[in-house]
Amino acid sequence: MSADRTSQKIVIAGASSLLGGELKSLLEESRFAGWELRLVDEEDAAGTLTEAGGEAAVIQRLEESTFRNAKYALLAGSTAFGSLCAAPAREAGATIIDFTHATLSDPDATPWFPKIEALTGRSVAKHAKTFSVFSAAGTAGSSLALVLEKFGLQRLVMVMFRPVSESGRPGIEELETQTSQLLSFQPVGNPVFGTQAAFTLLPRFAVESRQDLRREEAVIRAEVAAALSEASEGAKVSLCLVHAPVFYGTAFSACADLGEGADMARLIGAFKEAGWNVAGEGEAGPSNVSVAGESQLHLSEPRADLSRAGAWWFWGAADNLRLSAASGIKLAEWLEG
Repeated sequence: MSADRTSQKIVIAGASSLLGGELKSLLEESRFAGWELRLVDEEDAAGTLTEAGGEAAVIQRLEESTFRNAKYALLAGSTAFGSLCAAPAREAGATIIDFTHATLSDPDATPWFPKIEALTGRSVAKHAKTFSVFSAAGTAGSSLALVLEKFGLQRLVMVMFRPVSESGRPGIEELETQTSQLLSFQPVGNPVFGTQAAFTLLPRFAVESRQDLRREEAVIRAEVAAALSEASEGAKVSLCLVHAPVFYGTAFSACADLGEGADMARLIGAFKEAGWNVAGEGEAGPSNVSVAGESQLHLSEPRADLSRAGAWWFWGAADNLRLSAASGIKLAEWLEG
């Protein structure tokens, strides 16, 4: 079944998630304001009262008719819920814009972030029916690697710092609670992370945690690999994901070995052309706080390593929710023409 081309219905699956809320807010500020918006989520969130388009709205459960006549299905909840929604959305003829990574390994899914066409030289087909939207971390890693390919990239090592908002509201609430308890010299509870997440950096959470940093790291690696496409290029990129005790904003530190001819001016020009906001000389570098509400990738001025010729250091940050949501909205607007 194919959706009516004149349909003006959008379904947000995973509407109660932080990303779902960000998508709803951006849709109401975009060319899609005024379209019919249907909010759905898993059973435990069904029945939640919210608002859409300035009016009261109820988040509904997934039903057989959920995606009927929908032009776009925005999958924004858990990966499992995204997988559950993908098939009925596809059968209903909706164009799937997936933020959950449920379709990342689907050979029929098109990888997406703004500027991917210009950076890869590969065109994105408007007639595609499934798009896998990269996370902020995946977008940063992919764009960084693709820009640096122009400078003879030999090796790229990235350490990414993950905010607790990647764990949704339960993660935010646990960090808030732990922070308060520690400042009051009380023992901390840890049902989400299985360990102390406040005031500490971690390479992984406890075994009883609901969160798996290594699995999330593998997803980011898969996003970068999908953007680079060639295994030889993907092999040049090493990546590590670390928990940071902050609420919002992804940050990263990276070191790249580049060929001859790389200099600060050329690097800055290439990153600006690729859509990055590069801090000017004398400006403070971007932080997880300074990028809040921004839909761009932000970068400090590249810095040459003092002890290794051809090595360059990069520091960047992005709003992990806003950037990904804005990327998906830009895609939908581009598809509309």
